[in-house]
Parts: sequence; structure tokens; C-alpha cells
Amino acid sequence: MKTEKKYIVFFCFLGLLNLSFGQDLLSTLEKEFPDSTYLVQATFKTTRIGLGHSVETRKTGSLEISANTRFWNIPQRTQGFLADRVSTRFGLSYAFSDRFTLGTGVTTFDGIFDTYAKYRILQQVSQGKGSPFGLTLLQNASVRTNPNRSINLSNSFSEKLSFTTQLLLARKFTRNFSLQISPTFIHRNSSLSEDDPRNHFAVGFGGRYRIGGHVSVTSEYFYLANPVESVETFGAFSLGVNWELTDLILQFNLSNAHNIAEDAFITQTRNNFNTRDGNLFFGFNVTYIFHLRQNKIRKISEK
Repeated sequence: MKTEKKYIVFFCFLGLLNLSFGQDLLSTLEKEFPDSTYLVQATFKTTRIGLGHSVETRKTGSLEISANTRFWNIPQRTQGFLADRVSTRFGLSYAFSDRFTLGTGVTTFDGIFDTYAKYRILQQVSQGKGSPFGLTLLQNASVRTNPNRSINLSNSFSEKLSFTTQLLLARKFTRNFSLQISPTFIHRNSSLSEDDPRNHFAVGFGGRYRIGGHVSVTSEYFYLANPVESVETFGAFSLGVNWELTDLILQFNLSNAHNIAEDAFITQTRNNFNTRDGNLFFGFNVTYIFHLRQNKIRKISEK
């Protein structure tokens, strides 16, 4: 009986010692890092939600290679082996810093060459002082080389140009759920119809929900305030599934837009989102990331 009491006293002493040590360690850490700020990572995991860009930028020295493909069939036409039409944008981007990325790409179907600069203005923090949301500025420029699939004039190089400016505002609410809103301004240097505006105002809405493991569901919609008048257009919409690995990302989606460049799919989506008359396009995006420079995980402290 005396032995049991000794064991009880001994274990109580160890418990009090551990509690005291833990409190001292916690106090020491609070004194050492009183104003630590922890940045939120992987708001969307990918640099594109589905159709448009996300708030994400890559780490310094990251080279991103992508192939964004759309497949669709033409109603009342004999179908090929897989699809009647295929359009692919081959893209390349490089992160010069954690905040700044330059990218370029070419789309096969409509012959659009585009380039963009992406700068992260604010990054959301999960603890400490800082921004409750992420904010990234995107500036895109594109030139149309196929006059048969363009609403721009093609008499000169300048007339083929279009410019897209976006503010990408996003917040990661939980580990699984993120939302983004994207105010957009598009300017085209020319138009085939005098009735069509050359300046467009739009706003995009995008979301991501992780359903487990490396799989997430995404959706996007773009509302265009002043559409073109010469043809009937609809708001671009997509619904998809992402398989997000470390350096390889696969995206599968259904959309009513076969165009891939920003100024094209936002202003020139001519199909409504339904299953009638070939209005749905299947999208398959592949992105691979090469790390040309080693990056260290850093904790930023504000003083």
C-alpha cells in the first residue's frame, strides 16, 4: 500500500513538473514572437480556378508549364474519334519573386497570342496583424492572328490588340473553402461592328471546395455588364474537379466557353450553359511546376 502511494505521489510530481515546464515554454515563445504573422497558403492551389486566373502566384524561381484544352462537337455533323473541334492553349510562366510572375501563351483554335504580368499586392494572414484577404493584380495583353475567328479588325497590328485588367480578391474561409471576386476591365483596339463597345466591364465569381485528399470542386461565373451587340452572348460559366498533387495539377471541367484567353471567353461566349445543341465544352487542363531555385518556408514577423 505504501508503495502504491509512492507511485501516485511520483506521477503527480511529474505532471506538475510538465505543466510548469509547458507554461514556461509558452511564455517564452510569446515573448520571443509577440507579433508573429502567418501567411495563408494555397487559397486555390492552382494559378487558374478553371477559366480565369486565381489570386495565386508561385514561389520564386518556379517555372510553370501548362496545356489548357477544350473539346466540343458541332450539332448535326459527323463526329470524329473524340470530338469535332479541339482548342489548346500552351502556356509558360516564370515567378521572378513570390509576388511577381510573367507568363505567355498561344491558343491554337483562334490564333490568340497572349502575355500577362501578375503581381500579388496583399496576402491573407491567418494569425497576427495583416490583411484578411488576398489581392492580386493581373494585366493581360493579347493579339489575334486569325481574322476568321475574331471580332477585331485585322488591317494593322494595333487593331488586333486587346487588353484585360483584373483585380483578384480572394479569401480562404476554412481549410477546405475559398472564394474569389474579380472586377475586370477589357479594352479592344477595334471592332468589326460599330455597335459593339470596345470597353467592357465585367465581374467574375469563383470558388473552390476541397472534398478530401488532393481532390477539390471548383466553379466560376463571369457577369458582363455591357456585352457586344452584333451577336448574342452569355456569361461564361464552368464547373469542374481538380486533382491537386505537389507539382502536377489536373483540372477537368464543363463550360459554355471554348475560348481560353481572358478577353475572348469573357466577352464572346456564344453558348448558354445547357446540354442542348452542343452548348457544353469539356475542358482538360494539365499544369506542371519546375522548381529552378530552392525556396525555404519562411515566417514573416511584423515589428
